[in-house]
Amino acid sequence: MRRLSVQTSHYLFIAPALILSVAIVLLPALLTFGAAFSDWDGISSPSFVGLANFAAIGNDPVFWTAIWNNVQWTIIFLTIPMGIALVAASVMMTRNRSAAIFQVVFLLPYVLSPVANAVIWQNIIFSPVSGLVGFISRTIMPMQSPLANPDTALYAVASVDIWHFWGYLTVIFFAAMRQTPADQLEAAFLEGANGWQVFRFVTLPHILPTLGLMLVLVTIFSFLTFDYVYLITQGGPARATEMLSTFAYKFAFTSFQVGKAAAVALVMSFFGLLASIAYVAMSRSSIEA
Repeated sequence: MRRLSVQTSHYLFIAPALILSVAIVLLPALLTFGAAFSDWDGISSPSFVGLANFAAIGNDPVFWTAIWNNVQWTIIFLTIPMGIALVAASVMMTRNRSAAIFQVVFLLPYVLSPVANAVIWQNIIFSPVSGLVGFISRTIMPMQSPLANPDTALYAVASVDIWHFWGYLTVIFFAAMRQTPADQLEAAFLEGANGWQVFRFVTLPHILPTLGLMLVLVTIFSFLTFDYVYLITQGGPARATEMLSTFAYKFAFTSFQVGKAAAVALVMSFFGLLASIAYVAMSRSSIEA
Protein backbone atom coordinates (compact mmCIF):
# COMPACT_ATOMS: atom_id res chain seq x y z
CA MET A 1 0.00 0.00 0.00
CA ARG A 2 2.86 2.33 0.89
CA ARG A 3 4.62 1.52 -2.40
CA LEU A 4 1.46 2.33 -4.32
CA SER A 5 1.20 5.68 -2.58
CA VAL A 6 4.83 6.47 -3.47
CA GLN A 7 4.17 5.68 -7.12
CA THR A 8 1.04 7.80 -7.02
CA SER A 9 3.01 10.71 -5.57
CA HIS A 10 5.51 10.36 -8.42
CA TYR A 11 2.73 10.67 -10.96
CA LEU A 12 1.31 13.66 -9.11
CA PHE A 13 4.68 15.41 -9.30
CA ILE A 14 4.97 14.99 -13.06
CA ALA A 15 1.28 15.65 -13.74
CA PRO A 16 1.59 19.49 -14.00
CA ALA A 17 4.42 19.26 -16.53
CA LEU A 18 2.57 16.58 -18.46
CA ILE A 19 -0.64 18.60 -18.56
CA LEU A 20 1.23 21.69 -19.74
CA SER A 21 3.03 19.69 -22.43
CA VAL A 22 -0.24 18.26 -23.71
CA ALA A 23 -2.05 21.61 -23.62
CA ILE A 24 0.74 23.78 -25.04
CA VAL A 25 2.60 21.39 -27.34
CA LEU A 26 0.65 18.29 -28.27
CA LEU A 27 -2.82 19.74 -28.85
CA PRO A 28 -1.61 22.75 -30.94
CA ALA A 29 0.58 20.39 -32.95
CA LEU A 30 -2.37 18.11 -33.70
CA LEU A 31 -4.57 21.10 -34.59
CA THR A 32 -1.88 22.45 -36.91
CA PHE A 33 -1.55 19.06 -38.56
CA GLY A 34 -5.29 18.93 -39.12
CA ALA A 35 -5.44 22.50 -40.40
CA ALA A 36 -2.77 21.73 -42.99
CA PHE A 37 -5.24 19.46 -44.77
CA SER A 38 -8.13 21.91 -44.51
CA ASP A 39 -9.37 25.07 -46.16
CA TRP A 40 -9.84 27.43 -43.23
CA ASP A 41 -9.79 31.18 -42.73
CA GLY A 42 -9.51 30.95 -38.95
CA ILE A 43 -13.14 31.93 -38.35
CA SER A 44 -15.56 29.78 -40.31
CA SER A 45 -15.77 26.00 -40.20
CA PRO A 46 -12.80 24.26 -41.86
CA SER A 47 -13.34 21.96 -44.82
CA PHE A 48 -11.10 19.02 -45.67
CA VAL A 49 -9.10 19.53 -48.90
CA GLY A 50 -6.50 16.78 -48.66
CA LEU A 51 -3.11 17.71 -50.11
CA ALA A 52 -4.40 20.81 -51.92
CA ASN A 53 -2.59 23.20 -49.56
CA PHE A 54 0.73 21.44 -50.10
CA ALA A 55 0.19 21.45 -53.86
CA ALA A 56 -0.61 25.16 -53.77
CA ILE A 57 2.48 26.18 -51.82
CA GLY A 58 4.62 23.81 -53.90
CA ASN A 59 3.54 25.67 -57.04
CA ASP A 60 4.32 29.03 -55.46
CA PRO A 61 7.85 30.23 -56.36
CA VAL A 62 7.97 32.28 -53.16
CA PHE A 63 7.85 29.03 -51.18
CA TRP A 64 11.02 27.77 -52.85
CA THR A 65 12.66 31.15 -52.41
CA ALA A 66 11.86 30.96 -48.70
CA ILE A 67 13.34 27.45 -48.45
CA TRP A 68 16.53 28.57 -50.18
CA ASN A 69 16.78 31.58 -47.86
CA ASN A 70 16.34 29.29 -44.86
CA VAL A 71 19.04 26.97 -46.19
CA GLN A 72 21.43 29.91 -46.63
CA TRP A 73 20.57 31.14 -43.15
CA THR A 74 21.29 27.69 -41.72
CA ILE A 75 24.67 27.47 -43.47
CA ILE A 76 25.61 30.92 -42.18
CA PHE A 77 24.70 30.08 -38.59
CA LEU A 78 26.35 26.67 -38.64
CA THR A 79 29.66 28.31 -39.56
CA ILE A 80 30.16 31.96 -38.60
CA PRO A 81 28.71 32.20 -35.05
CA MET A 82 29.90 28.67 -34.28
CA GLY A 83 33.44 29.53 -35.30
CA ILE A 84 33.43 32.84 -33.44
CA ALA A 85 32.06 31.18 -30.31
CA LEU A 86 34.64 28.39 -30.33
CA VAL A 87 37.50 30.87 -30.70
CA ALA A 88 36.11 33.19 -28.02
CA ALA A 89 35.50 30.31 -25.60
CA SER A 90 39.06 29.03 -26.16
CA VAL A 91 40.45 32.50 -25.41
CA MET A 92 38.30 32.73 -22.28
CA MET A 93 39.88 29.49 -21.05
CA THR A 94 43.15 31.42 -20.70
CA ARG A 95 41.53 34.26 -18.72
CA ASN A 96 40.79 32.81 -15.31
CA ARG A 97 40.05 36.05 -13.47
CA SER A 98 38.23 37.98 -16.19
CA ALA A 99 36.25 35.07 -17.70
CA ALA A 100 33.14 35.91 -15.69
CA ILE A 101 33.21 39.52 -16.92
CA PHE A 102 33.55 38.36 -20.52
CA GLN A 103 30.56 36.02 -20.10
CA VAL A 104 28.36 38.88 -18.91
CA VAL A 105 29.50 41.15 -21.75
CA PHE A 106 29.00 38.46 -24.39
CA LEU A 107 25.50 37.66 -23.11
CA LEU A 108 24.27 41.27 -23.16
CA PRO A 109 23.08 41.22 -26.81
CA TYR A 110 21.33 37.91 -26.18
CA VAL A 111 19.35 39.15 -23.18
CA LEU A 112 18.29 42.37 -24.91
CA SER A 113 14.86 42.39 -26.52
CA PRO A 114 14.89 41.53 -30.25
CA VAL A 115 12.88 44.71 -30.82
CA ALA A 116 15.59 46.79 -29.13
CA ASN A 117 18.33 45.04 -31.08
CA ALA A 118 16.49 45.57 -34.36
CA VAL A 119 15.97 49.27 -33.64
CA ILE A 120 19.64 49.72 -32.70
CA TRP A 121 20.87 48.17 -35.93
CA GLN A 122 18.30 49.85 -38.15
CA ASN A 123 18.92 53.36 -36.78
CA ILE A 124 22.59 53.29 -35.78
CA ILE A 125 24.10 50.97 -38.40
CA PHE A 126 21.93 50.53 -41.50
CA SER A 127 20.04 53.82 -41.68
CA PRO A 128 21.04 55.93 -44.73
CA VAL A 129 20.13 59.04 -42.73
CA SER A 130 21.21 58.62 -39.11
CA GLY A 131 23.29 55.44 -39.19
CA LEU A 132 26.82 54.38 -40.02
CA VAL A 133 25.77 53.74 -43.62
CA GLY A 134 24.59 57.34 -43.94
CA PHE A 135 27.81 58.66 -42.40
CA ILE A 136 29.95 56.68 -44.85
CA SER A 137 27.75 57.80 -47.75
CA ARG A 138 28.13 61.48 -46.79
CA THR A 139 31.82 61.53 -45.91
CA ILE A 140 33.64 58.74 -47.76
CA MET A 141 31.72 57.32 -50.71
CA PRO A 142 28.12 56.82 -51.86
CA MET A 143 26.71 53.75 -50.18
CA GLN A 144 23.32 52.08 -50.31
CA SER A 145 21.85 50.53 -47.20
CA PRO A 146 22.40 46.76 -47.38
CA LEU A 147 18.80 46.30 -46.26
CA ALA A 148 17.59 47.97 -49.46
CA ASN A 149 19.65 45.75 -51.76
CA PRO A 150 18.15 42.30 -52.54
CA ASP A 151 21.67 40.89 -52.96
CA THR A 152 22.80 41.86 -49.46
CA ALA A 153 19.61 42.12 -47.38
CA LEU A 154 19.68 38.52 -46.17
CA TYR A 155 23.28 38.80 -45.00
CA ALA A 156 22.59 42.14 -43.33
CA VAL A 157 19.74 40.70 -41.29
CA ALA A 158 21.84 37.60 -40.52
CA SER A 159 24.63 39.83 -39.19
CA VAL A 160 22.20 41.29 -36.66
CA ASP A 161 21.16 37.84 -35.47
CA ILE A 162 24.80 36.68 -35.37
CA TRP A 163 25.67 39.66 -33.14
CA HIS A 164 22.76 38.70 -30.88
CA PHE A 165 23.47 34.95 -30.80
CA TRP A 166 27.21 34.26 -30.81
CA GLY A 167 27.70 35.30 -27.17
CA TYR A 168 25.20 32.68 -26.04
CA LEU A 169 27.09 29.98 -27.96
CA THR A 170 30.35 31.22 -26.44
CA VAL A 171 29.07 30.79 -22.90
CA ILE A 172 27.75 27.29 -23.71
CA PHE A 173 31.05 26.19 -25.26
CA PHE A 174 33.04 27.77 -22.43
CA ALA A 175 31.04 25.80 -19.87
CA ALA A 176 31.71 22.61 -21.83
CA MET A 177 35.43 23.34 -22.18
CA ARG A 178 35.76 23.87 -18.44
CA GLN A 179 34.80 20.20 -17.97
CA THR A 180 38.00 19.11 -19.73
CA PRO A 181 40.24 17.40 -17.14
CA ALA A 182 43.02 19.76 -16.09
CA ASP A 183 45.59 16.97 -15.94
CA GLN A 184 45.06 16.20 -19.63
CA LEU A 185 45.59 19.84 -20.56
CA GLU A 186 48.73 20.06 -18.44
CA ALA A 187 50.10 16.85 -19.91
CA ALA A 188 49.50 18.10 -23.45
CA PHE A 189 51.35 21.36 -22.78
CA LEU A 190 54.21 19.51 -21.08
CA GLU A 191 54.55 17.34 -24.17
CA GLY A 192 55.07 20.48 -26.22
CA ALA A 193 51.63 20.77 -27.86
CA ASN A 194 50.64 24.20 -29.10
CA GLY A 195 47.25 25.84 -28.53
CA TRP A 196 45.69 24.43 -31.71
CA GLN A 197 46.90 20.89 -30.97
CA VAL A 198 45.55 21.06 -27.42
CA PHE A 199 42.19 22.20 -28.75
CA ARG A 200 42.11 19.62 -31.56
CA PHE A 201 43.18 16.54 -29.62
CA VAL A 202 42.19 17.30 -26.00
CA THR A 203 39.45 19.92 -25.76
CA LEU A 204 37.43 19.15 -28.87
CA PRO A 205 36.77 15.45 -28.07
CA HIS A 206 35.38 16.47 -24.69
CA ILE A 207 32.99 19.10 -26.10
CA LEU A 208 31.78 17.04 -29.08
CA PRO A 209 28.43 16.14 -27.41
CA THR A 210 27.77 19.82 -26.67
CA LEU A 211 28.93 20.83 -30.14
CA GLY A 212 26.65 18.25 -31.76
CA LEU A 213 23.68 19.40 -29.72
CA MET A 214 24.31 23.04 -30.61
CA LEU A 215 24.58 22.15 -34.30
CA VAL A 216 21.17 20.49 -34.16
CA LEU A 217 19.59 23.33 -32.17
CA VAL A 218 21.04 25.96 -34.48
CA THR A 219 19.66 24.05 -37.48
CA ILE A 220 16.22 23.92 -35.89
CA PHE A 221 16.36 27.59 -34.86
CA SER A 222 17.46 28.56 -38.37
CA PHE A 223 14.37 27.02 -39.94
CA LEU A 224 12.18 28.61 -37.27
CA THR A 225 13.76 32.07 -37.43
CA PHE A 226 11.23 34.86 -37.55
CA ASP A 227 11.78 37.77 -35.17
CA TYR A 228 14.73 39.64 -36.69
CA VAL A 229 13.62 39.04 -40.27
CA TYR A 230 10.12 40.32 -39.61
CA LEU A 231 11.24 43.23 -37.43
CA ILE A 232 13.85 44.51 -39.90
CA THR A 233 12.63 43.67 -43.42
CA GLN A 234 9.30 41.79 -43.21
CA GLY A 235 10.71 39.47 -45.87
CA GLY A 236 11.72 42.18 -48.34
CA PRO A 237 13.07 43.69 -50.45
CA ALA A 238 11.64 41.68 -53.35
CA ARG A 239 11.32 38.58 -51.13
CA ALA A 240 15.09 38.56 -50.64
CA THR A 241 14.73 37.78 -46.93
CA GLU A 242 11.51 35.80 -47.08
CA MET A 243 11.63 32.84 -44.69
CA LEU A 244 9.27 29.94 -44.23
CA SER A 245 8.15 31.52 -40.97
CA THR A 246 7.35 34.92 -42.52
CA PHE A 247 5.73 33.15 -45.48
CA ALA A 248 3.45 31.23 -43.10
CA TYR A 249 2.76 34.36 -41.06
CA LYS A 250 1.55 36.25 -44.11
CA PHE A 251 -0.72 33.38 -45.09
CA ALA A 252 -2.22 33.26 -41.59
CA PHE A 253 -2.57 36.96 -40.74
CA THR A 254 -2.57 38.80 -44.07
CA SER A 255 -4.59 36.64 -46.46
CA PHE A 256 -6.22 34.52 -43.69
CA GLN A 257 -5.35 31.23 -45.39
CA VAL A 258 -4.71 29.29 -42.21
CA GLY A 259 -4.60 25.94 -44.01
CA LYS A 260 -1.70 27.03 -46.21
CA ALA A 261 0.06 28.58 -43.21
CA ALA A 262 -0.25 25.27 -41.36
CA ALA A 263 1.13 23.43 -44.40
CA VAL A 264 4.19 25.68 -44.42
CA ALA A 265 4.55 25.15 -40.66
CA LEU A 266 4.62 21.38 -41.20
CA VAL A 267 7.40 21.80 -43.75
CA MET A 268 9.36 23.81 -41.17
CA SER A 269 8.80 21.06 -38.61
CA PHE A 270 9.98 18.46 -41.12
CA PHE A 271 13.40 20.11 -41.41
CA GLY A 272 13.65 20.29 -37.63
CA LEU A 273 12.73 16.60 -37.43
CA LEU A 274 15.49 15.72 -39.89
CA ALA A 275 18.02 17.56 -37.71
CA SER A 276 16.77 15.74 -34.60
CA ILE A 277 17.00 12.35 -36.31
CA ALA A 278 20.55 13.12 -37.41
CA TYR A 279 21.49 14.05 -33.84
CA VAL A 280 20.00 10.85 -32.40
CA ALA A 281 21.83 8.80 -35.03
CA MET A 282 25.14 10.50 -34.20
CA SER A 283 24.55 9.99 -30.47
CA ARG A 284 23.87 6.28 -30.95
CA SER A 285 26.94 5.79 -33.13
CA SER A 286 29.17 7.57 -30.58
CA ILE A 287 27.78 5.43 -27.74
CA GLU A 288 28.29 2.21 -29.71
CA ALA A 289 31.83 3.26 -30.62
